Amino acid sequence: MAVPLREVHDAHRHLGVLPAFGFYGGPPVTPDLGARATIAELRADLDREGTARTLVIPNYGVPDVGVTFGFNELCLEAAQADDRIRAGLWVSPRPADAELTQRALSLAGEPGVVALKLSFLLGGRADAAECAPQLDAIFATAAAHDLVVHVHTSPGAASDIDLIGLLVDRYADNVRIHLVHLGGGVSGHIKLIGGRFFDWIASGKRVYTDTSWAVGFAPRWLAAEIERRGIGHDRLLFASDEPWGDHPGELARLAAAVGDGELGRRVFVDNFASLYGSGMA
Repeated sequence: MAVPLREVHDAHRHLGVLPAFGFYGGPPVTPDLGARATIAELRADLDREGTARTLVIPNYGVPDVGVTFGFNELCLEAAQADDRIRAGLWVSPRPADAELTQRALSLAGEPGVVALKLSFLLGGRADAAECAPQLDAIFATAAAHDLVVHVHTSPGAASDIDLIGLLVDRYADNVRIHLVHLGGGVSGHIKLIGGRFFDWIASGKRVYTDTSWAVGFAPRWLAAEIERRGIGHDRLLFASDEPWGDHPGELARLAAAVGDGELGRRVFVDNFASLYGSGMA
């Protein structure tokens, strides 16, 4: 399926350049070659891709959370400079980051902000008592400003889909939760597509997902299950996860899975417009 470029909406990419870091005990490296430091560079990428709308989130991955929190202002500026861009703000569940998170939450009502980004990859757990006050504050702010909470999912790390499911159970009646990466790996894909994602939808939970970083079989299976079950058409979005993902590859793979009919239109246009289309009021 060839998706007209003007109709592609990207629900998850990052902005900001991280310092080199010695991941996994190796030498300092910068694997995110497509990282962008400026709004002009981001705009050039959108122009080149033909991306009509996008959500930008601070780049992260190195253990210096101050760097990532520092990109919140850049993402906010980008959203206020270009109507194609919406902003997601970085927040943290860790008690050590409470002050930085509170500062980020104070920006939640700014024009262009449509999401809060939450990840446990840099520490904390969804079931940790010490993280509960920060999580409550994050989701309360999201509810107050009608924001989506983006949650990284990655089995094998602290944000395994079983733990993220606790957040869905606790908060998704009132707050929209975007489960980034469809569970993050084979176990997460099977748990979600095999039933849990659809069970949440049927029970009224406000959950969404994307297929960035998904293992090969997952987008095809998810599309087939959506069609078979007759629910979930409005809960799947395209996301490139640039610069950690691959825009052309993610686009081609998901387009092949969802086809060029109603589901394709929803995935590449309508669902983003519904979830993130506002933000400059």
